[in-house]
Amino acid sequence: MRFLWRWLKRLVLAGVVIVVFLLLPVGYNELVCQNEASDDGYVSLITEPDWQRAESRTLMTYPEWHIVHAYDDYARVIATGDPHDFGYLRAVAGFWTALCPLTRASAEMGGITSDTKLTIYTIGVSFSAELLAKALYEETLGRVATMVRGEAGRAPLDDLSAKQAADYALFLQQTPWYKWDFLRDKADLGAAKSDQLRDRERAFALGLEYTAKSAYAGVIEQAVAGIGADQLRLRSIVSGLTEDDLASFEGITIVEARPEGILIETDRYRAFTGIVEGLGDAGADMVEIAGNDDILFTVTLQDEVLEGALYSFPRQGYGDWRHLVLVPVSELANRLRSLEDGALEHVHDY
Repeated sequence: MRFLWRWLKRLVLAGVVIVVFLLLPVGYNELVCQNEASDDGYVSLITEPDWQRAESRTLMTYPEWHIVHAYDDYARVIATGDPHDFGYLRAVAGFWTALCPLTRASAEMGGITSDTKLTIYTIGVSFSAELLAKALYEETLGRVATMVRGEAGRAPLDDLSAKQAADYALFLQQTPWYKWDFLRDKADLGAAKSDQLRDRERAFALGLEYTAKSAYAGVIEQAVAGIGADQLRLRSIVSGLTEDDLASFEGITIVEARPEGILIETDRYRAFTGIVEGLGDAGADMVEIAGNDDILFTVTLQDEVLEGALYSFPRQGYGDWRHLVLVPVSELANRLRSLEDGALEHVHDY
């Protein structure tokens, strides 16, 4: 009994240490990265409450997209390498170090709402725990499995799991993660595995991961159903094009003409980035988006430094840098038109 009690106390202590460690970035962000909230006095043109969104959310959507980008980086790395080649700690650190300047900048947009802050901290801690657990496994047992595999070449499940990672990263660009069919991926691994040790190890390790994610996804989906999902559409005011011009764009619904421009309705997320880029190429300018006059976008460039960037850091697997840029909505189209081809990564709506 004493032996069991001693180990129980050690496990509890280890659990407390892990929780404290995971919450340290939250405490740092609350203590060091806060500025007093202020209002820039902008008077919205889109005044309907259902179509207005808190301006600070353009900044606070980035942490969620950082996770999307991290999965994309991971897929890129393991397309030709092994999971232990991915910098898990770098990905975690990128989430929290980007959050600090974003939090400071959000203060000038009226501050972060409590619901948004809770969401960001929750996904940040979950993301950190997931990647740290994955790093612990891949840097130990996973690495041993690749050593046993030797130089004979990649096992079938190395390639299949890389394809699954790439498909998942693409899926996340427009759809919530909890809608992914993790159990289908698990079944595909089991059906495709060979007798190689590496294949058996991948099927077992990733099978456990996919099972856990599937169970967690079910909980999140029920929670979202209870509180209601985010609005999937948003409205913007556009100038420089006629209604006939705008009607030719796929994904744009014309609501009405106004003195400032034409009010349109579009999808959000990745689809919105393509729409804004297309409008800019056609000569349009954005007047207002979701009742706001400032917006964040990200670009990827070979240059380590981009003048005026809110934050910059290197991408894994690509050999370039991601830059976070905050601009007035009225300047967005011009800034996008001035970028080199392929540089725009994402326009962060609200």
